Amino acid sequence: MNTDVKFLLVDDLPENLLSLEALLQRDELMLLKARSGDEALELLLQHDVALALIDVQMPGLNGFELAELMRGNERTRRVPIIFVTAGTHTAERRFQGYEAGAVDFIQKPIEPEVLRSKAAIFAELYRQRQMISEQRDLLEAQTRALQLADKRKNEFIAVLVHELRNPLAALNGGLKLLSRKPEPAKAEQIQSLMHSQIDHIIRLVDDLLDVSRITQGKITLAKSEFDLREAVYTAVEMTRQTVDEKGHTVTLSVPEQPCMVFADKVRLTQCVANLLNNAAKYTPNRGLIEVGLELSSNTYRMSVTDNGLGLTPEGSSAIFKMFEQIDEHRDHARGGLGIGLALVKQLMQLHGGDVSVWSNGPGLGSVFTLELPVAGQSQV
Repeated sequence: MNTDVKFLLVDDLPENLLSLEALLQRDELMLLKARSGDEALELLLQHDVALALIDVQMPGLNGFELAELMRGNERTRRVPIIFVTAGTHTAERRFQGYEAGAVDFIQKPIEPEVLRSKAAIFAELYRQRQMISEQRDLLEAQTRALQLADKRKNEFIAVLVHELRNPLAALNGGLKLLSRKPEPAKAEQIQSLMHSQIDHIIRLVDDLLDVSRITQGKITLAKSEFDLREAVYTAVEMTRQTVDEKGHTVTLSVPEQPCMVFADKVRLTQCVANLLNNAAKYTPNRGLIEVGLELSSNTYRMSVTDNGLGLTPEGSSAIFKMFEQIDEHRDHARGGLGIGLALVKQLMQLHGGDVSVWSNGPGLGSVFTLELPVAGQSQV
């Protein structure tokens, strides 16, 4: 049984409180005692109570008056009340008690088994209400999560349509221009543009396929032992065009000795390239990007540091979620489906590693770090 079930005992006579406490004392109950209506109200403001046992005849606030005040307060109006009385009451008097909010009357001297039986019923009702409340809260949280997922899905579809429409429109326009048989130099320029748009579509489709494979647990890693520096160098070359277009300066800091890992070289290169593309995209023109590789405690750390837009703490925690795009970064996104960093995280976890981000705040740049076990350390 839960230990957070609380009963409130209210009586102006200490001996009566001790008697009630002795009758009800159980490990699963917490008994709160008050010798006046005012003390009872203070306790009710501090605690959620499963049952209030209130003496009718008390100086100051009597039991009925206390009950009426409880019924007038949103926090306490649903607390069940049992009045404890030493005298007999007329039907009118008992009706007054029920009007004040009583669920029952107990006559003194109290029959122990009757009191314990009633107390057990109200304790169980309280636990059931708590369980229902927790289930309601869980259902509401799940509903909000589904609504958010649906919103992200709709936003993702809108972005995907936009990302596909632009290159397809360019391809359609290119075909129309080529049908007019332009000059060879012009035709070559048009073909180059069309190849670029086709490459963009292929990258989008590849990302979507990767998402599908990872979600379904169908992605496989082609692991082999290789020098991790090769993945870093290749990723830098893959992203050179994007970096050069924005005039960024990229510096490399890698060990002179080989950095051997047992991993999927293509996938790790993809991870580093995604981080570099991300840094280039969210760093204003002529920014600084540093790519580092170091060994620390049997773990290789690859870092991509930029002096770009930076992140809030909320953005840092959300950025690796699928289809998540930080609101304040949307104007700088220049396309993309919001799945690149989520893919990086899942691919790194498949390798037994991880990815993290650190930022001092908006406008203060970011540091993305990939962690990967050295060859022979991973159990994945």
